[in-house]
Amino acid sequence: QVNFVVCQLFALLAAVWFRTYLHSSKTSPFIRHVVATLLGLYLALFCFGWYALHFVIQSGISYYIMIIIGVENMHKYCFVFALGYLTVCQITRVYIFDYGQYSADFSGPMMIITQKITSLAFEIHDGMFRKNEDLTPSQRCLAVRRMPSLLEYLSYTCNFMGILAGPLCSYKDYIAFIEGRSYRLQQSEANGKEDTKYEQTDPSPNIAVAQKLLICGLSLLFHMTITQTLPVEYNIDDNFIATASWPVRFFYLYLSLMAARPKYYFAWTLADAINNAAGFGFRGYDKNGVTRWDLISNLRIQQIEFSTSFKMFLDNWNIQTALWLKRVCYERATFSPTIQTFILSAIWHGVYPGYYLTFLTGVLMTLAARAIRNNIRHYFVESPAVKLCYDIVTWMTTQAAISYTVVPFVLLSVKPSFTFYSSCYFCLHIASILVLLVFPLKRTQKGSKKHESVQPVWSRKLEEESLLQKNNYPTTNNSFSQKQEITCRYQALKQ
Repeated sequence: QVNFVVCQLFALLAAVWFRTYLHSSKTSPFIRHVVATLLGLYLALFCFGWYALHFVIQSGISYYIMIIIGVENMHKYCFVFALGYLTVCQITRVYIFDYGQYSADFSGPMMIITQKITSLAFEIHDGMFRKNEDLTPSQRCLAVRRMPSLLEYLSYTCNFMGILAGPLCSYKDYIAFIEGRSYRLQQSEANGKEDTKYEQTDPSPNIAVAQKLLICGLSLLFHMTITQTLPVEYNIDDNFIATASWPVRFFYLYLSLMAARPKYYFAWTLADAINNAAGFGFRGYDKNGVTRWDLISNLRIQQIEFSTSFKMFLDNWNIQTALWLKRVCYERATFSPTIQTFILSAIWHGVYPGYYLTFLTGVLMTLAARAIRNNIRHYFVESPAVKLCYDIVTWMTTQAAISYTVVPFVLLSVKPSFTFYSSCYFCLHIASILVLLVFPLKRTQKGSKKHESVQPVWSRKLEEESLLQKNNYPTTNNSFSQKQEITCRYQALKQ
């Protein structure tokens, strides 16, 4: 953990140097690719020792698969290999070396690299094999129209800004940043003409970086002081279970899981700040001309802590992973997309049984929450006073459901997880099943309506978010002009 923090702080300083002295206006994309890759591999070697070779092996073999298999099927082979290699590494680390420990946890960076490998493989398949009219709007805008070189590929998967903690970004966004095209604001009007409202100069990320570092400091302080006094393991303490009342137990459950979140806030926000400090993550301007640096942000803390639905929580937690799951699994699943997506999420996270218990519970919670929302929410939105009461009740319910669901994710093992659930008499599992028996889910309709009615928990909002962020600036490949890309995105937004 000390190595991780030291490396990330070094990466932050390197990012400032990279933006200042290796700016795209001062040097070539080749130099920027080389430096970003070498710095990334150096940080990996420093932090994980020779375990860092796994990053190169996984990336190198995946690239070889892309070259020899061809664009028709390479996405399938890359997906199976990258996820399989990650799983093998997780199995050996967990069950052979140090179960329950996080020392030399090189599988963390491999999880991000796996996302990048599979995302790029699907994007190349979409751009070079599938017909344009067969793609969804987001697939059309993310499609890669040429095979990347080995240097571009390694720079994308192993650059110093994201090798340790991510977050995931699209290949086209990353290449646009390296080539210096990510600041060109060209907003499309209804007639397809380009409207340059604001001066096209490189905006400064300093304010955004300072704000995110402040959040990192507060999260770290909270983690080092409060988190240690509210251990999640106390929820399965025999004396606590025997003596505490149900309201007290659920209140402590909420506090302990809320206290477990700041370490994720720290890691993800620091990773976001590093990318911003290098000049990556610019998402355009809002209607007032204020810069936005949340292109690859992984969380929205306020929306997480005050979420009033299971969907709202997942919409704002680990955002880039939710988008990855949607793009590589949910949109392409031929049956039970929600269940398949949760299973993929569990496999990607690791091999601890607690992960699978959490995501299987999450399937129940998601379907039950969707059924309740679809069937009763419209009765409570007419009056502001009633809506406020409804929001308070749903906030309390959501926080209890989230805390109940993720306990196995923290406890990791089967026995303590079942100890917790049995002490609660599996109450929310039973309640979810009863809800699904009482309240019908919306029936699916044929055609394109099918996906609307069984949308994933992060679905529509993140899809709009993804398309809007693509509309703020062009990130085209060399084979397409900027104007064509802007027209594509405008049409996607209309759809």
